[in-house]
Amino acid sequence: MKGFKKFLMQGDLIVIAVGLVVALAFSTLIKAFTDNVVTPLVNAAEGGAHAGQSLGWTLNGQRIDVGAFVSAIVYFLIFMAVIYAVLVVPYRSYMGRRGQKVFGDPDPTKTCPRCLSSDLPVAATRCKHCTSDLAPSS
Repeated sequence: MKGFKKFLMQGDLIVIAVGLVVALAFSTLIKAFTDNVVTPLVNAAEGGAHAGQSLGWTLNGQRIDVGAFVSAIVYFLIFMAVIYAVLVVPYRSYMGRRGQKVFGDPDPTKTCPRCLSSDLPVAATRCKHCTSDLAPSS
């Protein structure tokens, strides 16, 4: 139980859990916006849609609902923009202050000419896999 408690209390796990809860709350808000504002606007743009009937057509008795699809695309774009602005940017800033790089390009590496390992730091002077000497990077 002690190990499980330690796992649950790790800082990164708490940040992820809080982020998930916030994401679910924003998801509900944005879903309501797209269902009640975007979809009626898309349906009204067609001009011929009656109340309760959305933009689309019927093919062999099956309704192809383009308005709902456009609404889902708008929902996705708004949701991802909010998640990026509310969770990713602050988390990246927080981790940057702690000295850790997240959600960015990885640090540059070089390849060992002898064993062809490609995960060596640029400043390395000896390969960590085969221990051969490496030329200093300029």
